[in-house]
Amino acid sequence: MKVLVPVKRVLDYNVKPRVKADGTGVDLANVKMSMNPFDEIAIEEAVRLKEKGAATEIVVVTIGVAKAETDVLLTARAMGADRGILIQTDDEVEPLAVAKLLAKVAEEEQPGLIILGKQAIDDDSNQTGQMLAALLGWAQGTFASKVEIAGDRVHVTREIDGGLETVDLKMPAIVTTDLRLNEPRYATLPNIMKAKTKPVAKKTVADYGVDVTPRLKTLKVVEPAKRQAGIKVGSVDELVEKLKGMGVA
Repeated sequence: MKVLVPVKRVLDYNVKPRVKADGTGVDLANVKMSMNPFDEIAIEEAVRLKEKGAATEIVVVTIGVAKAETDVLLTARAMGADRGILIQTDDEVEPLAVAKLLAKVAEEEQPGLIILGKQAIDDDSNQTGQMLAALLGWAQGTFASKVEIAGDRVHVTREIDGGLETVDLKMPAIVTTDLRLNEPRYATLPNIMKAKTKPVAKKTVADYGVDVTPRLKTLKVVEPAKRQAGIKVGSVDELVEKLKGMGVA
């Protein structure tokens, strides 16, 4: 079974975002970029399935700038992916357009399973996996905390408000990963060197005939309001009075 894993290049989670002076977006100039953490979990799960003999090939695909080849595709191959696909574009691609591009890739690659992060930490849309399932007409298991392959079916344990829910999906299927699914392995230096020999196919948006024109317009981006300084009180009674004045007590 072939597993397709879409990944995204995002601002590294250790970096504090800075808003551009004109308020048009987040400043990405000269900052560290890396793979979306949820996508790292997706890669790890695909590799574990291959180690168990449930998967035969792992194909990783990303949509973005040329640097994504070294920022994310190299890391993914070092973690265990067999080959990569880079759909190069300098434009920001919205979730629906991403899903349409991934649907085209899926039609070409014919994977038995697509595993991707439940959301990206830059826009937090949580839309791509669900849209992709709708476009392909495939079963989907979102927010997965456990994935088990059973013949031509996949059992996905999902985290929901009331606890855990297990769904039985007929493959081909789509799974989106939650934080508690696994702990991604580190890409070691020897594996990074080996990964450089693994192939990467370079494509463009035009190769797939998908319209990626933005449907949304960002009006303004602002930083969160700064936290106000606290005050000290001399007694419990004074604390209660302060809380009453704030409408809390």
